[in-house]
Amino acid sequence: MPEHFRALVVILVLAGVVFYMARRPASDLIPAKDFTRRRNLWFVLTVLAFVSHSFWIYVAVTTILLTVARKREHNPVALFFILAFLVPPAQARIPGFGLMNYFFDLNYVRLLSLCVLLPAFLALRRQSDTQGFGRTWPDKFLAVYLVLTSLLLLRETTVTDTMRQTLYQFTDVFLPYYVASRALKNINDFKDALLGFVLAAMVMSLIGFFEFARGWLLYSALIGAMGMQWEMSSYLSRGGLLRASVTTGQAIALGLVISAALGFYLYLQQSVRSKLQRRLGALLLAGGLFAPLSRGPWMGALAMFLVYIATGEKVIKRMMLLGCAGVLSLPALTLVPGGQKVLDLLPFIGTVEVENITYRERLIDNSLLVIQRNPLLGTFDYRKAPEMQVMIQGEGIIDIVNTYIGVALSYGLVGLTVFVAFFATVLFGIRKSMRSFPDKDDEGRRLGRALFATLAGIMVTIFTVSSITIIPVVYWSVAGLGVAYVRMVRNLKQTAPAVTASAHLQLR
Repeated sequence: MPEHFRALVVILVLAGVVFYMARRPASDLIPAKDFTRRRNLWFVLTVLAFVSHSFWIYVAVTTILLTVARKREHNPVALFFILAFLVPPAQARIPGFGLMNYFFDLNYVRLLSLCVLLPAFLALRRQSDTQGFGRTWPDKFLAVYLVLTSLLLLRETTVTDTMRQTLYQFTDVFLPYYVASRALKNINDFKDALLGFVLAAMVMSLIGFFEFARGWLLYSALIGAMGMQWEMSSYLSRGGLLRASVTTGQAIALGLVISAALGFYLYLQQSVRSKLQRRLGALLLAGGLFAPLSRGPWMGALAMFLVYIATGEKVIKRMMLLGCAGVLSLPALTLVPGGQKVLDLLPFIGTVEVENITYRERLIDNSLLVIQRNPLLGTFDYRKAPEMQVMIQGEGIIDIVNTYIGVALSYGLVGLTVFVAFFATVLFGIRKSMRSFPDKDDEGRRLGRALFATLAGIMVTIFTVSSITIIPVVYWSVAGLGVAYVRMVRNLKQTAPAVTASAHLQLR
């Protein structure tokens, strides 16, 4: 049996276990029919990917299935999230048929965006209660960022290629942000969407832990079986252990996705009645976060938990408990089998691949020298600078493992300022809206805490990784969720001025 068929069997079994175990707790959050319909679509599209043996056949059939599914779907964000990580986002070029070299690069996530988010965008624009784009500060900063980056592309490439890159900005940045920021209008919408993301991450967690334990990347053979090539999805190890990547192509990208899901889970778990199921879900996500052996997402997850605790009740007590647990766990690990290996993997404490931390420090130092030469708008040939040439690694590449540095090098301090200002205004808006709920344990405030902490954790994580594979879609979408939360709270206050937002949420 070919490897990709053997992998399919394993994936279906593992995913079946997750969906079976999640069925009952999911019914505490969303209607059972929605869970069943999305689960079945997930299985159909997964099987189709492995048996199609052609990316273009997969695109054609998936387009039809998504078109049908979209008409039955009331929450496009939930549908997008549960399907976003289904297959690797390897790209294939749509030929130009003599009119041009090629039209544009298509991958699975971009296909999903065109089939699910684009129709949702067009429908939302026609709704009278949808706020026009550009009326909030995050909208303004995003618009400036998209225009700036598109115009700066003209310095280095052709008009035709700039048009392609602008299309990618629309499908990969604008659509995830816009639909997430406009489609969710009440607490139930948020529960639905966040559950879709968490369910997808739970499936990835179990598959990732299997990859880690068995030393087998289950999706690696799928790329070749579909007649495609992808520089990602290679076997990487750390400390003699395989780093899981599942469909993301890179271990650190998988870690970021699962750490974001953990942030969402902090909110969702409160609505699950069974304490055992809540603990099993947390354990599954924790195992999935460990499987990629990526220290950046670990640091981001820690920052996320600290922020979540800091915005809740009994802050000092819970911080002290968390600190004591961390201090006591370190010597305890030396006493259990395999504990020392875990310690060696930890950032700033362990001894495994400490040169990666040194590389990141050198990258910042050298990049600052290059940025000083083109401080305002950056340059696209920064890799040719002597300071960057000395950063070439054994693979012959210069890995810009820092999203902020990458933005500053390409688009200068102007681009970096707009990029950071976008996320800062989203975080500020969430924090301000949370104050509408005086009770720190109120459901509306807990949702805000989870979104605030998740986005803060992502901002920490991307300090350690460039915006590769699925990562940009995640952080633009989560930012959109934050804007939707701010708008929901504002609408509640406007429609019920005599009633607290907390009380009105219960009357939805």
